[in-house]
Amino acid sequence: MKRADIAIDDLLPHRGRMMLINEIIEMEEDRAVTASVVTDRWPLFDGKGVSPIVLIELIAQTAGISNGLERIRKHGKDSEKKGWLVGIKKSRFFVDAIPLHTRIITRAENRFKYDGFREILGTTRIGKDVVCETIVQVVQPDMEESA
Repeated sequence: MKRADIAIDDLLPHRGRMMLINEIIEMEEDRAVTASVVTDRWPLFDGKGVSPIVLIELIAQTAGISNGLERIRKHGKDSEKKGWLVGIKKSRFFVDAIPLHTRIITRAENRFKYDGFREILGTTRIGKDVVCETIVQVVQPDMEESA
């Protein structure tokens, strides 16, 4: 299956205002890089911008891109898309707010993988500036049962 044959909707269950990713820049089974633009539909929008807390969700969704690619390659597009953010091991924010229309580049990389458990290092940037570094833990359902 070619990358061009896989859409963001094939990789993630998010829809509507909870879909934060606009573009996939890079996608492998162990890492992904995405681009997003802050809109007034985003969670935590206060009329001017968003809280940097939303970057944790952006990292989780970017991780879902790479882990979703692995799922599709093993089990097909129609396999279960769900995954759960079960832990935030560490998070550092370097901004107080993110203005409307800001373009954010997010990188998520699997640091540890065991069965359906993943520990992921995520970094978000605005331009050249790192605005968040986070280590999250996610769990995906057993692929053998969901296939």
